[in-house]
Amino acid sequence: MTSPASNQLTVLIVDDHLMVRAGLGKLLEAAGMQVVGMAGKRAEAIALAAREKPDVILLELEVDGEDMLRFIPEMREVARNARVLILTEPRKQEGHQRAVQAGAVGVIFKNQEAEILIKAVRKVHEGEVWLDRATMGNLFNEMTRKKSDGRDPHETRKESLTEREHQVISLIAEGLKNKQIAQRLFISETTVTHHLSSIFSKLDVSDRLELVIYAFGHDLARLPK
Repeated sequence: MTSPASNQLTVLIVDDHLMVRAGLGKLLEAAGMQVVGMAGKRAEAIALAAREKPDVILLELEVDGEDMLRFIPEMREVARNARVLILTEPRKQEGHQRAVQAGAVGVIFKNQEAEILIKAVRKVHEGEVWLDRATMGNLFNEMTRKKSDGRDPHETRKESLTEREHQVISLIAEGLKNKQIAQRLFISETTVTHHLSSIFSKLDVSDRLELVIYAFGHDLARLPK
């Protein structure tokens, strides 16, 4: 594998089927991406993630008999900027939810077309969340259940948001990064960061993914069609 160009999207493929890895690699490279590693075992995957620091890790839920969900945090620790995209079967809905809770930002199904995979890889790299409606709904229900402990009701939280914070939330839900939001709103990236900190505090969410789920669930943003 050749060294990637400085602006080329890099991908690490983790799947214990050799032909699947080879096929995915050819597909992604034909789309202009750089596959910087392929792994069929957990230890190999973590070592490659640490060494190559890929933009996206395409991860099968079960590799060599091991449940890879337990190791998502470890891979994100060694490759802090990597976005984890799960490759799995549609029927494993509970696994999808646990994967996102462990740090994955998207789920792609094996029965979907190749063009969908390519789009999903690019979108999660750009900062978007790639989840089907069922998984998004389950995550929202779980988040609501955990937060139903007598704290301020959601309407009060929403009313505490400023007009600018509403704008930032809408753009986050569209998948825009801080730099893009700054350009869209004609403000600095530092100001965007300050707005996000305030939003996280007011809505009692811990990161962008929780914010997106909250926004869709409480009519602060519209679900993509």
